[in-house]
Amino acid sequence: MPPRPYVLLSCATSADGYLDDASPRRLILSGPGDLDRVDGVRAGFDAILVGAGTIRADDPRLLIRDPRRRARRAARGLPEDPARVTLTATGDLDPRARFFTPGAPRLVYCATPALAAARARLQDTAVLIDAGDPLSLDFLLSDLSERAILRLLVEGGARVLGEFLARDLADELHLAVAPFFVADPAAPRLDVPPNPSRPDNPMTLAEVRRLDDMVVSTYLLGPGGPDHRFLRWAVELSRLCPPSPSAFSVGAVIVAEDGQVLATGFSREQEEHDHAEEVALRKLGPDWRLKRATLYSSLVPCGARSSRPMTCVQHIVAAGIPRVVFAWREPALFTAGVGAEQLSAAGVKVIEVPELAARAQAVNAHLVGQHGTSWAPPGV
Repeated sequence: MPPRPYVLLSCATSADGYLDDASPRRLILSGPGDLDRVDGVRAGFDAILVGAGTIRADDPRLLIRDPRRRARRAARGLPEDPARVTLTATGDLDPRARFFTPGAPRLVYCATPALAAARARLQDTAVLIDAGDPLSLDFLLSDLSERAILRLLVEGGARVLGEFLARDLADELHLAVAPFFVADPAAPRLDVPPNPSRPDNPMTLAEVRRLDDMVVSTYLLGPGGPDHRFLRWAVELSRLCPPSPSAFSVGAVIVAEDGQVLATGFSREQEEHDHAEEVALRKLGPDWRLKRATLYSSLVPCGARSSRPMTCVQHIVAAGIPRVVFAWREPALFTAGVGAEQLSAAGVKVIEVPELAARAQAVNAHLVGQHGTSWAPPGV
């Protein structure tokens, strides 16, 4: 079974944590800079999910607005717009809503008792899927993965975002905070059901950006703590790689001792023969913080290569990075894949996270498949 989709929650609130005010009109929280950021985020995902209540209240288009981003998706063989996904416990959806306009696949996950009502209302406007009684997010994610949706962006509403958080089914959260207060107890806020494990498993802050007068924080979530979270992020970066029939797609993240992200990179990001690790190091340049940093890579750093004189192992050792965490051991397709052993011999602490190897391999399925090689845990 393929791994479940990577789930990113996108949320904008007022400075006091409200998603909207209590007036009939929708409160616009995001400015132009943040709206463009969200458009860029959408362009990197296979599907966008909103709850049925959001469709009824806001009638969102769920499209990519920038034609250049649409064109780049098309050049990679992707649909110009992500698939649209919703879930409903009642089936009460208007087929005239913009969610159902042609141009992208429409998937409606219904609680079993609502399926008949949804069929009567929606007819041929969308694919209707029975998601159980009560409606199961686990089933939804499993079904999406079977449909080759590997990256899911969840944009609302409050209950849906809260359920993903409470069930520990999200990998990343983008929280945009607007520079004003709502201060209305009747207005909606992020609705997170009780989850006793949350205080013992705080989110990992990966990035803070200023966009106009808004602040956008990127948090990493999920099990395993910071190592697993940063490594999952590196795997997701590998999906941004321009495709190649003869080179792996790899993502890398360099994190300082205090948790600050110093640089990221992915294969072929800047030049045709780029490896992810050397891109991240090139962006950062000489930096004393590297002496106590950790490099996260979706694939073990290369210990041999023909495209350039220095291997990624040599770059890492020369930079003085003391710790490397990786997900997938390089299969013997292009080199012997002995980077981990070389790093250890050079005094670098190397940590392998094999439970994330399947995610890294999935990005390179075209290479693994064409060479008739499949991943197996060490020792198998």
